Amino acid sequence: MLEDFDASILRDARRVVVKVGSSLVTNEGRGLDEAAIGEWCRQMSLLVCQGREVIMVSSGAIAEGMKRLGWTTRPQEIHELQAAAAVGQMGLAQMYETKLRENGLGSAQVLLTHADLADRERYLNARSTLLTLLKLGVLPVINENDTVVNDEIKFGDNDTLGALVANLVEADALVILTDQKGLYTADPRKDPAAQFVHVAQAGDPALEAMAGGAGSSLGRGGMITKILAAKRAAGSGASTVIAWGRESDALLRLCQGESIGTLLIAPTQKTQARKQWIADHLQLKGSVTVDAGAVHKLRSDGSSLLPIGMTAVDGDFSRGDVIAIRSDDGLEVARGLANYASAEARLICRKPSSQFEKLLGYSAEPEMVHRDNMVLSRP
Repeated sequence: MLEDFDASILRDARRVVVKVGSSLVTNEGRGLDEAAIGEWCRQMSLLVCQGREVIMVSSGAIAEGMKRLGWTTRPQEIHELQAAAAVGQMGLAQMYETKLRENGLGSAQVLLTHADLADRERYLNARSTLLTLLKLGVLPVINENDTVVNDEIKFGDNDTLGALVANLVEADALVILTDQKGLYTADPRKDPAAQFVHVAQAGDPALEAMAGGAGSSLGRGGMITKILAAKRAAGSGASTVIAWGRESDALLRLCQGESIGTLLIAPTQKTQARKQWIADHLQLKGSVTVDAGAVHKLRSDGSSLLPIGMTAVDGDFSRGDVIAIRSDDGLEVARGLANYASAEARLICRKPSSQFEKLLGYSAEPEMVHRDNMVLSRP
């Protein structure tokens, strides 16, 4: 275990994913908790006013649907769960829209399945949409698309979804609001000697032993899913806080650096984690050759790679694949994630972005490889 709560992690976080569970959203299944949702929306709007980017991952559709349908026990049949989700999602989206609008924020509903994030192109499309919404000052409210999931593609719990979204948008932090104060060394209801864990390293194997236990009758998770979600989020450099969702001004106080809940620190910084992932690719799907001017801009100016600086495209790759960027003499200058498939790259090679729509039939990113998705090779 670590000793000290690092106040700077949340205080300096510019992009934050907030996940809230079913029991909190629906007040233990009694229906959508308007006051609580309004309070979270108020805090998130203030964080946006501070210049932060916030994404909400909210459970509650199935629980709200159960309440509207008069069901007291969570069904086991997948088609009944899907029906409950379809009924409940209407109210859930409307509630967030209303409360965010009252606080001066626009909202967007985004429903995802595991297939959306497992398929590289759909992954990148989802990422582009979310980043565009943030740029527009709109707060995305994300839930699993329970209406269409089946046993093969469902996330299993929204803690995992929260971590995957944190990875997707390269968040600085994931805040999981739950009905517990945080993590204890044992179940405090059964063990009076249980101690509260204020800070630890995400991925520490000892945490999983502490977090045993099932979730509530409303949700699918439990503390173990939160520990595993923190481990997953840490893979992209995001630290995680697990805190009580009804703590007064919890989001605001966390982002002021106050020690609330359990902080699980990512061992690798966000930029390092992403760059290392790109650098570690042993098998590349293809490459682009660039002129001397582009080489200079990449190495000396820290620029993105624009298609106008490309002289050739080799291989067969898709959007999102890691490709090599080579100089005219064949030396690898850098590698990164391609914004265009090889067939499209050949069409826009040596062309300015103003011609992309005419050549491709649509206009997307102006860069072939964005600087944020690139790592320079050693000279």
